[in-house]
Amino acid sequence: MTSPTTAKFRSGFACFIGRPNVGKSTLMNALVGTKVAITSSRPQTTRRAIRGIVHRPDAQLIIVDTPGLHKPRTLLGERLDSLARSTLTEVDAIGFCIPADQSVGPGDKFIARELVQVKKTPIVAIVTKADLVSKKQLADQLLQVGELGEWADIVPVSARDGYQLEVVSDLLVGHLPEGMPLYPEGDLTDEPEQLLAAELIREAALEGVRDELPHSIAVVVDEMAPREGRDDLVDVYAHLFVERPSQKAIVIGTKGARLRDVGTNARKQIEALLGTKVFLDLRVKVAKDWQRDPKQLRRLGFDD
Repeated sequence: MTSPTTAKFRSGFACFIGRPNVGKSTLMNALVGTKVAITSSRPQTTRRAIRGIVHRPDAQLIIVDTPGLHKPRTLLGERLDSLARSTLTEVDAIGFCIPADQSVGPGDKFIARELVQVKKTPIVAIVTKADLVSKKQLADQLLQVGELGEWADIVPVSARDGYQLEVVSDLLVGHLPEGMPLYPEGDLTDEPEQLLAAELIREAALEGVRDELPHSIAVVVDEMAPREGRDDLVDVYAHLFVERPSQKAIVIGTKGARLRDVGTNARKQIEALLGTKVFLDLRVKVAKDWQRDPKQLRRLGFDD
C-alpha cells in the first residue's frame, strides 16, 4: 500500500446500531474480512463495543459493533443499552441496520426516533440480509425504511454473499474526516486476545442451547500464556458462568458431552485466532443471578 497523505486519506469511526439480531456483527466481520465479533442466531449476542478495522488504500474505517438497542429487563441489559447509546455520540457516521426479511416493526421505529435526536452525525440506513428476500420484497423494504426518517443514504447489503459490501464501505468512508491511519496496517481489531478468546468460548457455548440460556452465559479467561518450554502451545484456562445449577447441568451435558463439544469447537476457533496449538481448560460455575447483581457484573467485566 502506498503511504497515504492527509490530503487524500480518510480515517475514522462508524458504529452499527439496530435492534438485536439484525446482522450487525456478521456485517462487520464481512467488511473487515475476518471474524472479530461472534455471531449467533440468538438476540443480544454482542455484549461489548467491539472494534473491527477495515484497511483500504484510501481510508481506514473503524467499525464499532454495539449491543442491540432494546428495552432492558436486567441490570446487564441496562448497561448494554447505555453502552450502545454512548457509542452514538463518539463516531463519525452511524449505520442503522434493519433486516430485509422482517417487516419494519416497533423496535426499528423506536430506534429511528432515538436517532432523530443525533443531530450532527450522518446516518446510513443499511438493509441487511438482502439475500433472503426477492427483489420486490427488497424494494418494498427499502421504501419502508425510507419512511422511517431522513437518512444520508439507504443501501441494501448481504454479508453472506458479498452483495453491495463495497458500496456500504464506500458510503461510510465518505462520511469520515481526512486524516492519517489510526491503527497499524494489519491490525483487524483492538480487542485483547484474551477477551476475543472468551467471546469465542461463549459463541461455542451458545450453539444449540435452550432458548432461555444464552443471556445467562458469561465467560472469563483466567489465564492465557505460552506453555513453559513450548513455543508451539498456548494454555488457556477459562470459566463459564451461569446463573442456576440447572443451567450448569445443561452446559455440561450428559457425562460432560456438551462441555467437551464446546471445548473442541472453541479450541479450533482460538487456534485460528492465535495461529498456534491451544490447550483449553474449561470449568463451569454458578454465579447466582449475575445479570442483576452489580458486584457480579463488575467481576465478569461489565463495568458501570
